[in-house]
Amino acid sequence: MAKGQKTGGRQKGSTNKLTADVKEMVLGALDKAGGLDYLYTQSQANPTAFMTLIGKVLPLQIGNVPGEEFKTQGSLADSDKAILERFLKTQK
Repeated sequence: MAKGQKTGGRQKGSTNKLTADVKEMVLGALDKAGGLDYLYTQSQANPTAFMTLIGKVLPLQIGNVPGEEFKTQGSLADSDKAILERFLKTQK
């Protein structure tokens, strides 16, 4: 086997089955708890934990200049941007 060459196992970048299963369970539990309404309630009741969650799911690089439109260097879907902007407005 040549050093540095992959010869078996999962393809590079493929999702670990356990990770995919856990993600599916978490999304199922979120749906049963009330989805967006539940997350909003948690943002009010537990803002520190909610902001930690935001930090985990948003792109790592976010840039914003006060007074200018919110911009990201990652790739947020338009619906995600709208949700984030509404949340940020409620925090002012």
